[in-house]
Amino acid sequence: MDRLAQLRQFIGKEFTASPSPFMKWLNPIVISVEEGHLEFQYTVRPEWLNPMGNLHGGVTAAIFDDVIGATMFSLNEKTFIVTINNSIDYFSTAKENDNIVAETKIIKRGKQFVNAECEIWNADKSRLIARGTSNLFKINN
Repeated sequence: MDRLAQLRQFIGKEFTASPSPFMKWLNPIVISVEEGHLEFQYTVRPEWLNPMGNLHGGVTAAIFDDVIGATMFSLNEKTFIVTINNSIDYFSTAKENDNIVAETKIIKRGKQFVNAECEIWNADKSRLIARGTSNLFKINN
């Protein structure tokens, strides 16, 4: 089974088959899956908060990086694709038990490099929490 089909099997469920132990810890629910475009939902947990009780920027960045990694997984490339850099702008906050949605898309898919975007929203997508881009590089395993 290809990776895209594997991801699609989890729509509406936790992505327990992720090869990433970190993603398993983040525990996303797969909302939608297309090649190069994913939506995952997360529930903000107490250990994800900063001292002010808001979603920690580092956790936001980790979600961003991890869901973009899953987006690379959806491309069914024969090579492994690694992050070169992430650039993230923070616009709003989330609180404990809030559901947030991370949505990705591919901006450019070249022979060696991929540029992807991720937006993180509140549950009904009425408030943007963070948006950024990532540059990735294709390497041989």
